[in-house]
Amino acid sequence: MWGPNDVLCPVVSDTDPETPSRSVDEHRRLARQAAIRCAVVTVSDTRTPETDSGGDLLRQRLRDGGHQVVHSAIVKDEPDQVAALLEGDFAGGVQAVFFTGGTGISERDRTYEAVSGLLERTLPGFGELFRMLSFEEIGAAAMLSRAVAGTHRGRLVMCMPGSPNAVRLAMDRLVVPELAHLVWELNRHR
Repeated sequence: MWGPNDVLCPVVSDTDPETPSRSVDEHRRLARQAAIRCAVVTVSDTRTPETDSGGDLLRQRLRDGGHQVVHSAIVKDEPDQVAALLEGDFAGGVQAVFFTGGTGISERDRTYEAVSGLLERTLPGFGELFRMLSFEEIGAAAMLSRAVAGTHRGRLVMCMPGSPNAVRLAMDRLVVPELAHLVWELNRHR
């Protein structure tokens, strides 16, 4: 039964291509583009703070998007180290964890195995869209990426390749435009 404070929302057709998605726009507005507290982890056997160009770019894109990088690390591509880092407690109330590197198919690329098994909810669209956009740039080699995203312990988790071009693509086209919305959705019923 309707009360005096209930609001009737107009029905928006999902099938009408001329009708914008009001629910997505409303959710983005509610997310208020808040600064998200992020951790950036480079997974590599060879990168150092001086040579971590993918991690540097990821951190810069987050900051340029108005977000905070409160934790940053470089870890070896060892599944136990990657998993331990994800399972650990981050200082600064981290809301999103970004892994860059170790998502290919070589024997040493094991970020996917370390992270995907810990995800509580997956976001298949991230990997699917990343590979689709990557295909537009590099062709069929896009299928080599095992980019993956989901949630773990109340945090958003995203894994992407370590090359600067891949980081740029993921951050500019997918992550930065939706990060506040993703984190808002993750926490809105808590």
